[in-house]
Amino acid sequence: MDYLAVGLAGFLGAVARVLVAKYIRLGYSGDFPVNTLTVNLTGSFFLCFFMLIALKRLRISPRLRLAVGTGFCGAYTTFSTFSLESINLLREGRVFIAFTYIVITAFGCVVFGLLGASIGRLFTRHEKRVEGIQSE
Repeated sequence: MDYLAVGLAGFLGAVARVLVAKYIRLGYSGDFPVNTLTVNLTGSFFLCFFMLIALKRLRISPRLRLAVGTGFCGAYTTFSTFSLESINLLREGRVFIAFTYIVITAFGCVVFGLLGASIGRLFTRHEKRVEGIQSE
């Protein structure tokens, strides 16, 4: 059952990735891979936000956490495309763009993850009942 949950959520994550990347490409035509960067930054934010909320506030089941974290976020974000785009930029002699992309992605994903977790903490500070489950 875990495999099915991951697979279905992965399908949704992959479709979301294509839609987000396509939408971003409509408004941007430069050399910088802004679509992949946006997907990875928002994916990092969402994963950390979701996991904090899932564990501290809503007590979401391990299967759903696996589906969203591994399935959806795993298919939505893309380290392999980031790697390929970085290598292609270096091959084309666009060293500055490649270096900038690598640095922004590496640090940006960590910063967006921290931001997601920080915002998630705002939802875990209240001692209210959520969906019949008492929060810590």
